[in-house]
Amino acid sequence: MRRFLFTKRYNPPIAKFVKTVFGFYPKHIQLFELACTPSSFSQKNEDNTPNDNERLEYLGDALLSAIVADFLFRKYPLENEGTLTEVRSRIVNREQLNHLAVKIGLCEFLQQETQQQPSKSVGGNALEAFIAAIYLDRGFEKTKKIIIEKLILTYLDIDSIFLEDNNFKSKILCWIQKEHKNFEFKHTIIKDEKRKQLYDVKLYINDELYGEGMGYTIKAGEQEASKNAWDKINQAIEECEPNID
Repeated sequence: MRRFLFTKRYNPPIAKFVKTVFGFYPKHIQLFELACTPSSFSQKNEDNTPNDNERLEYLGDALLSAIVADFLFRKYPLENEGTLTEVRSRIVNREQLNHLAVKIGLCEFLQQETQQQPSKSVGGNALEAFIAAIYLDRGFEKTKKIIIEKLILTYLDIDSIFLEDNNFKSKILCWIQKEHKNFEFKHTIIKDEKRKQLYDVKLYINDELYGEGMGYTIKAGEQEASKNAWDKINQAIEECEPNID
């Protein structure tokens, strides 16, 4: 393991944040310092290795997925694999993690620590890195308990998420068919701040742009574009309805 796993050093702001949000003081504070270091803000170590939170983010992503899968498996014993997979994806998707990072004050804390305005996705990425730091600091069982009690049950309404119908692409295609309209998804490949491939998707209905979305898969991009198009259609319907007082 890297040396920082065993180095103890007191950092009052990070220690206080971890205690406030997750309920404990870290044993290895440098893990959490690293979790606060997005690649866009980092500098390389003396041996030219990256000094950012991407490795922690990778580990935290896997841990969170496993913890949520176990939680849903036990909470909904009669649901099938497809339903549980869909609900898990709603909980661990990037948008949900970004919102959760805002709710727990992580985005504000990152801004204070780095003295820079974090991008939209930095909060969710850092949250995954923090989960990995908790695991390396306290072990799996303690991490599982913290994530369920301090994040999932405190900030998420799991039953509401379970009942959500988030298939906006299906909704929009049904509406298009009903209204006898034509549609086309146009995809453009771009790069995010980490140089990862990202799909910019535009939804045209009768040659008019109705919605745009981005995602790391074509499916995710089309869903976001469909959601934005669906919101636009519903807003137009509401504006056309007569105001009866």
